[in-house]
Amino acid sequence: MYDNVTEAKRCIACKVPFCEKGCPVSTPIKEIIQMYLNNKILEAGDILFKNNPLSIVCSIVCPHEKQCEGSCILNRKSRGVEFGKIENEISNCYIDNVDFAIHKLNDRKSRVAIIGGGPAGIAIAFILAFKGYDITIYESHSQIGGVLRYGIPEFRLPKVTIDKLEKKLMEIGVKIRPNILIGPTLTLDDIFNDGYGAIFIGTGTWNPRKLKIKGEALGNVHYAIDYLKSPEYYKLGEKIVIIGAGNVAIDAARTMIRNGAKEVLLLNREGETGITANRKEFNDAVAEGVQVMNFKTVLEIKDDGVVIANTELTEKDGVTDYSVDYDSERFYKCDSVVVAISQGPRSNIVSANKDLEINDRGLIVTNIDGSTTKKGVFSGGDVVTGAKTVVEAVKMSKIIAEKMDEYMRNEYK
Repeated sequence: MYDNVTEAKRCIACKVPFCEKGCPVSTPIKEIIQMYLNNKILEAGDILFKNNPLSIVCSIVCPHEKQCEGSCILNRKSRGVEFGKIENEISNCYIDNVDFAIHKLNDRKSRVAIIGGGPAGIAIAFILAFKGYDITIYESHSQIGGVLRYGIPEFRLPKVTIDKLEKKLMEIGVKIRPNILIGPTLTLDDIFNDGYGAIFIGTGTWNPRKLKIKGEALGNVHYAIDYLKSPEYYKLGEKIVIIGAGNVAIDAARTMIRNGAKEVLLLNREGETGITANRKEFNDAVAEGVQVMNFKTVLEIKDDGVVIANTELTEKDGVTDYSVDYDSERFYKCDSVVVAISQGPRSNIVSANKDLEINDRGLIVTNIDGSTTKKGVFSGGDVVTGAKTVVEAVKMSKIIAEKMDEYMRNEYK
C-alpha cells in the first residue's frame, strides 16, 4: 500500500533541488516535504496555496513525470519522489480545514470582473480577492471549473475537488454568475459602466476544430470536447473511431471504455510524434483496451464508418509535409465517429469588441503581462496560448494578477 510518509522520507533534501526547477510555478518542494514530515500540514498547505491556488488540482493532473518528479535526482538510480501524492494530501487537508472567511474584507477595493471560471479565472479570483478586490466571475456553464469540470473526466479529477475551490471562493466573498455568455447581451463596456475597474478574460477554447471533410455533419459524428461535458447522454454504440491523439482524444477514449464501448480506435495522422497526449495517460488508455492506428488520414465519414488512407510524411529543409496514399484507401466500419483535432476560442466577446485584437487562430493578443489592446482588459490561459496545462495557466495568471493590481492602484488612486 502506498504510504506518503515513506515516500516523503525518500527525499534526500538536495542542496540544489532540481524538482523545484522542474516545476513551472517553482513550488518549494524541499521545504514542503520537510514540513510534512514534521507534521506541519496546515502550514505547508498555506505555502502551497499561496504559491499556487490550484495546488489541489495540479497535484492530480500535472504531468509530474515531465516536471517535478521527472527532474528529481533520484531518477538517476531508481525513481523520483512522487511529490504529487504528497501535495494532494496536504492541499486537501488545508482546503478542508481552513476557513477562508477570515480573509473576507468588509471594505473592498475596486470591482474586478472575471469572464470564465476555468483554471486561469479561478487562480486570478483567489489572488485578487486576497488582495481585497470585489470579484465577480461570469461563467457560461452552470458551474465554474471550465476544463477542470467539463473537460477532464471524473476518474481523473473528481468534481468534488472543484466544488471545494468554489466553496472557498464564496467564503472570501467572490460572486458567481452562472449560465451567462458575455458578448451577446452584456458587453465589456456594460461591465465597465457598472463600476468595474478591470476585466480578465479567461474563456478557454471550447470551439472544436473541424475536419472539413465530407460527412462531418452526419448524425453519427460528434466532437470530443462536447462529448466530455456530458458523456452520459451520448449513445455512441459499441464500435467507435476517434480522430486525433491528443489529451482530449485520450480522455474521451477512456471515458467511452468506462461507458461500455467494446472497441475504441484512435486514428492518428502522424506516427509517435503525433501522439501529443500525456504519455502516462496514453499508456493507461492502451492498457484499458484503446487501440491506435498511426499514419492514417480520414478522407470521408459515412453513416456506418470512415474512409481512411495511409499518410506519408516527407521532410525537406526541416519542414514536414503530409501526403495521402490514395491507393491505400479503404473503409473502416464503426458506429460513431468522434473528432478530437484541437479547439479554438469562441468569438462572442471579440465579435462585440472590435478593439480587442486577435490573431489568425482567433486567440486574444496580449503583452507578456496579459494586457490586451483594450484598456483595462486583461486575458490569459488557453484563450491566449491555445491548449496548455493547468499549471502553465496558473503561472501566467500570477503574472497577470500582479499587473491588474498595479493597473488598478495607478488608475484609481
